[in-house]
Amino acid sequence: MDLNLKNKHALVCGSTQGIGKAVAVELAQLGANVTLVARNEQKLQQVVTELDTQQGQKHDYIVADFTNPYELNISVQAYLKAQQEVHILVNNTGGPPGGPITEAISDEFVAAFNQHLIANHLLAKAVIPYMKEAKYGRIINIISTSVKQPLNGLGVSNTIRGAVASWAKTMANELGPHGITVNNVLPGSTNTGRITSLIESKASKTGKSQEEVRQEMEAEIPARRFAEPEEVAAAAAFLATPAAAYINGINVPVDGGRTGCL
Repeated sequence: MDLNLKNKHALVCGSTQGIGKAVAVELAQLGANVTLVARNEQKLQQVVTELDTQQGQKHDYIVADFTNPYELNISVQAYLKAQQEVHILVNNTGGPPGGPITEAISDEFVAAFNQHLIANHLLAKAVIPYMKEAKYGRIINIISTSVKQPLNGLGVSNTIRGAVASWAKTMANELGPHGITVNNVLPGSTNTGRITSLIESKASKTGKSQEEVRQEMEAEIPARRFAEPEEVAAAAAFLATPAAAYINGINVPVDGGRTGCL
């Protein structure tokens, strides 16, 4: 099985912490040159020093804020003019705040749509020409299991994640003839800052302790635990490899079996 990413260049978004950072580490271990994209330059510099360089890789970063997708696009386009190659794009950014959909205001949907779907779209359009030229492309979107089964208390997130999944499937159909695949990785509850904030919020609203909330959430998972970021990253990294060339347009839950549908 060909898992070698030597001489492949990956652009990994939201890569200074959590799942994004774990994906960057995994891709580097498989031999890829990795460009990190996030807004905190100090954290970007630190993560670059942590990436594997045993195969002679060169890693760097782009400072950009996903809350402003058009400035993000300008930064990435400027970088690509000098770099001239990208084989792998990992779209990943923090999820919208939790809360019932009936209490959401329209601005929350607009902000989430821009940060997720519009940012993803602009980045994909920026790298697709390079992927077509190389006859090798992997676009991997880190979304959520909510695209298969909406999650309670995440109204805005459920809505926007579903839009991203449909966007990705449409793009997969259009790009397949060019040797470019587009797939979605759907993390379940994962030990990141995101799950910590959701637990804190639920504990505050219910009067339960954070430990009680965590235990209740883990009890709903057949594996009886949350995922580690590295476990989600492993799925994303596989989809980036030559071995995954015929896997296109799918959603891959990494959730310990929690999702209740096929």
